[in-house]
Amino acid sequence: MASQPRKTVAVILDQSLIAEACDFSIDVSHAAEDGIAQAIEAEKERRWRIENAHAIRAEKEYIEKHGLPLANYWQF
Repeated sequence: MASQPRKTVAVILDQSLIAEACDFSIDVSHAAEDGIAQAIEAEKERRWRIENAHAIRAEKEYIEKHGLPLANYWQF
């Protein structure tokens, strides 16, 4: 995978966290980037669930009323 262009930013972090990260040889920049990426994915999922709540609710209601499609063909 090709490396994306990077940007230097200033962030304020708890001094004890940085010291402990250094003690464990944790790359703070990489850890911060991973944390931000996880936060972005969580927010995308949260927004998707909100945007699709009606369809999700309708599907659940359909399954409660009619059961799962093709369930009578399952052999387990």
